[in-house]
Amino acid sequence: MPQPRKRFGQHFLHDKGIISKIIQAINPQRTQHLVEIGPGLGALTHALLPLIDHLDAVEIDRDLIPILKESATEIGKLTIHEFDALKFDFHQLPTPLRVVGNLPYNISTPLIFHLLEQLDCIEDMHFMLQREVVDRLSATPGNKIYGRLSVMVQYHCIVEKLFNVAAGAFNPPPEVESAVVRLRPYPEPPHHANDLSALRMLVNAAFSQRRKTLRKSLSNYLKPADWEAISIDSQRRPEELSVAEFVAISNIFVIASK
Repeated sequence: MPQPRKRFGQHFLHDKGIISKIIQAINPQRTQHLVEIGPGLGALTHALLPLIDHLDAVEIDRDLIPILKESATEIGKLTIHEFDALKFDFHQLPTPLRVVGNLPYNISTPLIFHLLEQLDCIEDMHFMLQREVVDRLSATPGNKIYGRLSVMVQYHCIVEKLFNVAAGAFNPPPEVESAVVRLRPYPEPPHHANDLSALRMLVNAAFSQRRKTLRKSLSNYLKPADWEAISIDSQRRPEELSVAEFVAISNIFVIASK
């Protein structure tokens, strides 16, 4: 049995009760296209394979791939892509995709941002993540953990925290608790940003200096007249603003920049 690799942030799920709860939450249908990120030793893979016609998996650890292939042979049809999920083009798979995975803690946030750039081919996502990350994903304005990740994910997706998972469900047990989250992309965002790159830039600029007021942290982008035009108090701090207000800021910036 291979040992979990620290550099890949591996913690292998083994709790059958938790695996069953995750499968119930995903509720896979026979002909749907699912892709699993970081299948590891196949705890979720083995549970998914009998339920669908074919499963794709993205795995970076080449030592695990032959073990996973062999163990899955008699269960169902599995295609493993030996690749770094942070660089993987999900458009190459059959769409629409349902993305699932027990994500390594050390890449979970950049991986979510990578997936946000490919939402046009994604139906939904179910992830096991560090509980702190799930709490950030679902945080509301006024909360200290509300930040760049919260705003950008909530701009694109409906976020549903499903349930917590204790450390003992993994081998080796991580030092933190985990949680399972469902992300469902909006067909159309409820608050439309005229320039998505501008929204990303301004949200990043605001939260990179989150202790400063918006007037100070965004002084290079908005003038006093811009704040008056959108009726947002520039003396507020970024964690106080809703997604809709960040969209309004980015849209006035785009207009003022022309």
